[in-house]
This record gives sequence, structure tokens and C-alpha cells, in this order.
Amino acid sequence: MAAHTARLYRSVVREVARASISPRTQRNKDISANLRRLFERHGERETFRRDVENMVTFMRSQREHKTLVDRYNPLVDLTAEERIEATARRVGLNMPKVD
Repeated sequence: MAAHTARLYRSVVREVARASISPRTQRNKDISANLRRLFERHGERETFRRDVENMVTFMRSQREHKTLVDRYNPLVDLTAEERIEATARRVGLNMPKVD
């Protein structure tokens, strides 16, 4: 049982690290401390383990979804004007310069 709990803990920490946008040295230390405390208190409960597995699956799916959106819809993070210009270029048109 303890090995399974340790594996779950490592997978949660790994997904939190991958989801973080700040460098490792600037991350909030309270997050990992609270996670560790939660696992120490509730790690052996089956419902807790199931919830943690669901959380890891959700975080992994969110990361993969963002990767796929960025890959297959590169216009998603552009402004409306930039999106119109990119769409026009895609079909072979150039937008007139507006000053």
C-alpha cells in the first residue's frame, strides 16, 4: 500500500511541476508541504487515492489539451486583428496597411 501511495504522491508532484509557469526556485513551498501533509494524513484511504488518481488524470489531460490546441490552432492566442491578418495570409491575401 505504501508503494502505491508514494507513486501517487510522485505523480502529483510531477504534474504540479509541469503545470507550473514559474521556475523551480520561485515556486511556492507551501504547495508541496500541504500535499505532503495530505498524503501523510489520508494516504491510506481508498477514496483519497481514487480522488488523487482523478486529479492526476485531470492535470495530465489539461496539459495535453493545451499542447494540442497550441499545435492545431495556432491562432488561439492572437488578438482579433492579428487573427484576421493571419487568416487573410493563409488564403493568399495581404491586408492593407492602416496607419
